[in-house]
Amino acid sequence: MSAFPAPLLDATLVRRYKRFLADVDFPDGRRETIHCPNPGAMTACCEPGRPVLVSDHGGGRGRKLRYTWELIRMGRTWVVVNTQIANRVVRGWLESGRLLPGHGSVRPEVSYGGSRFDFALGDGACLVEVKTVSLARGGVAAFPDAQTERGRKHLRTLARAHREGRRAVLIFFVARGDARAVRPADEIDPEYGRELRRAAREGVELLAVRARISRRGITMGPELPVLLDPP
Repeated sequence: MSAFPAPLLDATLVRRYKRFLADVDFPDGRRETIHCPNPGAMTACCEPGRPVLVSDHGGGRGRKLRYTWELIRMGRTWVVVNTQIANRVVRGWLESGRLLPGHGSVRPEVSYGGSRFDFALGDGACLVEVKTVSLARGGVAAFPDAQTERGRKHLRTLARAHREGRRAVLIFFVARGDARAVRPADEIDPEYGRELRRAAREGVELLAVRARISRRGITMGPELPVLLDPP
């Protein structure tokens, strides 16, 4: 199990604003402004009044805000808010050999073809990009939750890497427990959907893994199908 960086505290979301800030109420009546480590739209995952879990960093040196928003409760499932969690957890799965075994070492933050990818495996013969998926509709997770030129560029560069003889893998880290599949969110970014399908046709591997999430930590759940049929 991958544990959270600090004990998690219960709170209630008041509002999220300015991308990286949120106000929460603690059970003792305190209202605090906390760090929201998610630059995305967080569509349907930032509703006021929802239970949230935050980590307490004790006002460490260099921190402007003591608390960080980690999870939000949506229905019966916790959903990961902190997008930094995905890379930390997926790195552990890669290093353990549970994901993409047989490549040896795992090197983070690797540049290739004008893009920066989350991981290179072994001697760089395999490039891996991780995308956190928190949006779900009708039991199907969807990515992205906002238009993403960076995401489209990653797909084009992964396809190029495959043409140049490398293994290229896109991992959807499904950050909620109520999804049975993953699809491109064509209604939000239709160009991303087209690029994703094109990349898959050109040999980029698409892998979706659903995380098992609790307040104690995160474990690896089942692989999910990636649905690419046109809308």
